Amino acid sequence: MNRIYVIHENDAWVAPLRAAFDELGLPFEEWFLGAGSLDLVEPPPAGVFYNRMSASSHTRGHRYAPEHTAAVLAWLERHGRRVVNSSRALQLEVSKVAQYAALEAHGIRTPRTVAAVGRDAIVEAGRGFAPPFITKHNRAGKGLGVRLFHDVAALESYVDSTEFEPSVDGITLIQEYIEAPEPYITRAEFVGGRFLYAVRVDTSQGFELCPADACRVDDAYCPADGSPGGLFRIVEGFRHELVARYERFLAANGIHIAGVEFILDRRGAAYTYDVNTNTNYNSEAEAAAGLYGMRSVAAYLGAELEGLESGRPAAAAAPAGQPRYAEQ
Repeated sequence: MNRIYVIHENDAWVAPLRAAFDELGLPFEEWFLGAGSLDLVEPPPAGVFYNRMSASSHTRGHRYAPEHTAAVLAWLERHGRRVVNSSRALQLEVSKVAQYAALEAHGIRTPRTVAAVGRDAIVEAGRGFAPPFITKHNRAGKGLGVRLFHDVAALESYVDSTEFEPSVDGITLIQEYIEAPEPYITRAEFVGGRFLYAVRVDTSQGFELCPADACRVDDAYCPADGSPGGLFRIVEGFRHELVARYERFLAANGIHIAGVEFILDRRGAAYTYDVNTNTNYNSEAEAAAGLYGMRSVAAYLGAELEGLESGRPAAAAAPAGQPRYAEQ
């Protein structure tokens, strides 16, 4: 029987999706790619394959899970299998440099960024920015490596210290600091390539913000509290011209499910700085709004599976701003 295959490396982040599959009665199987092997002679099973590989897998002891996933996705695509969040999506997931290049190609503004390898290059890049500026990892997730610097001397001291945290791929990004009039960013969620909802995220407690409930137990530093009126709030009736641009960007890059984050500066200009193809959702914010991301994802994958079994093409997308798969 055809089924949905979920490719991942973090068991906790899949728990809400399992519940949604069970609720909708959908057949599924998980492929845990923290380790394993791939026989290139054997064809893959029939079904719909959902790629949920994360750029932060190395923080959970799965250093080569993205590379393993890239091999599996190449195998699946070679055999014409339906892949949700394609190999191109994975390429963007593990490289912010690739993300920014792709976003800019679609007319989406990103912060000025320099990619540097090595201590001297990082410090020299910092000299080219008016303070304050930030550093972050190229292969990141969970706000890895994000630090704010008010002068180059502080950056130099940091990279020379034992506190310096290199990116797993060796590339450190030096980036202009976008000063927002209020301490929040906006994360736009997309399912089936269409806008689902936008969530306002309070950043007053720091940069490392993960919306997943599992962050509360997996990552002690992640301030995703579940208190009413907490850090995550779904914005009712959200409208922004970026939504249509994001949808075009996602379609062009084989990304079907993602969260895209942007920040507004004091002039109201929007800067997009992260595309998360392994998106998670905050349960308290969703309950308050009556919108549920994982149910929407499960419904979308179910529609893809139904189309596969009936011989129909992939499920048609809804008009912009009208999520076909929103479950309320």
